[in-house]
Amino acid sequence: MKRIYIISFIALVLFSVSGCKKDFLEVQPTQFLTKEQVAEAAKNNPDVAAGSIKGIYTLMFQVATGGSDPLDPDHDDFGQKGYDIYSDFLSSDLALSVNTYNWYRPLTEYTVTTDYTRIGNYRPWRYYYRIIRSANNVIAALGGNDVVPELDENKYIMGQAKAMRAYGYFYLTQFYQKSYDPAEEILPIYTDPTQPNQPKSTAQDVYALIISDLNDAISLLENFDRTAKNEVNKYVAEGLLAYTYGAMGGNDNYAQVKTLTADVINNGGFTLMDSTEVVFMGDPSVGGFRDVNTPGWMWGVDLTIDNGLDLISWWGQMDVWTYSYQWAGDRKAIDEGLYDQIPNNDVRKGQFYPDNTSGYYLIPLYKFYTEAMSIGGQRDVTTDYVYMRVAEMYLLNAEAAAKTGDEATARTSLKALVSHRMADADYIDALTGQALVDEIYLQTRIELFAEGKSYLAMKRNHATIVRGPNHLSFVGEPISYDDPRLTFEIPQSEIQNNPYIN
Repeated sequence: MKRIYIISFIALVLFSVSGCKKDFLEVQPTQFLTKEQVAEAAKNNPDVAAGSIKGIYTLMFQVATGGSDPLDPDHDDFGQKGYDIYSDFLSSDLALSVNTYNWYRPLTEYTVTTDYTRIGNYRPWRYYYRIIRSANNVIAALGGNDVVPELDENKYIMGQAKAMRAYGYFYLTQFYQKSYDPAEEILPIYTDPTQPNQPKSTAQDVYALIISDLNDAISLLENFDRTAKNEVNKYVAEGLLAYTYGAMGGNDNYAQVKTLTADVINNGGFTLMDSTEVVFMGDPSVGGFRDVNTPGWMWGVDLTIDNGLDLISWWGQMDVWTYSYQWAGDRKAIDEGLYDQIPNNDVRKGQFYPDNTSGYYLIPLYKFYTEAMSIGGQRDVTTDYVYMRVAEMYLLNAEAAAKTGDEATARTSLKALVSHRMADADYIDALTGQALVDEIYLQTRIELFAEGKSYLAMKRNHATIVRGPNHLSFVGEPISYDDPRLTFEIPQSEIQNNPYIN
């Protein structure tokens, strides 16, 4: 698909700039189009930039976007959902319980994060900077960072591009900084595709760019009516901004989180997934976290046979109903200690296979499933990817309210979610202080298991996790959110190629 987008983009630029004149093709070949020529073409033809923003969204699920060989890609290199698995393992809420093919074993043993020469250390850096570079190309094509395009279509594309640039930088801050320290130099900032190598900027400057980009995106996307959920709209941008303020911490930032998440909850038009949608209850046509049209999904992608995904995919690593490593022998399960904290009257307890004499022990057999529910049956992946759910906004809203002393709002938001998971959630009414904060964090871990959000929550809550007995390494060891092993090193390739970093 990426190739189709690139060809379309080039064709549109040529048509817009040259009117298909033969002499233009001879004098100014496509590969030497200047940024100014692309920008001029985009002024009057939104399709020029639209093709490129679609290409960015394709990067989010495309194989080999993290630097492995496209002709022989590594089986953990498949875009955002690949890094969701990375972060879930780092949080220890996801346990590698059986390992036959050796995928992820070095990550769970922290050799990937602590060895800057390993491809796994480089992979997130390559992927997120590739997103950033692509977003910078779109922004430049629309006139640059300070331009507000005249055409509404171009405004919407600019808003999406700025949101995607912010998304890239946000995840880099999470993977490459232990916790928010505004004075620490962490990442190079690039806001233009023609910039040469840059030195590391402080976290304060990186976060300032993220916040600026997302505020711009929210404004530019105010009237945007997206045609598919893979596109960022105003509410997705607000969700990303809420995560950003939450990562920074502090009362003022959490006040922003509360405001942003409340807008998504009250005005976004999304509804919480009910109990029949979050766990298999006898009807395989319902639930399974596989349909982007689920009303509770804010951001995701509709995968089709044309996308060409198979074993090398999130489903190919995580789902026993797919032809996958989960089925074949690399088992990923919920941490046993976390599982034990799920009450028996909570429907989410039923997401996991409980038989500890089976090789499937505690894998999310009934959270993620295909409609056919045939073990190893889905060969070509058409089950969708979720990137963000409205449940996250309820949990973030509760967390922000609790941490700013608004306990009534915290209980209301938390109970709104939990009441969909158990018949009686009245115990929440009595929670106060640290007990309320702890319950919100626990519910975040349970609700969002294997969705790539536990690592972010661990860092926000300054948590320490003790690995349960179904892990293959470091069983019983307390692991703190700021343990250096949970943060990636600046990769070797960046040090070798950027003279400002050593």
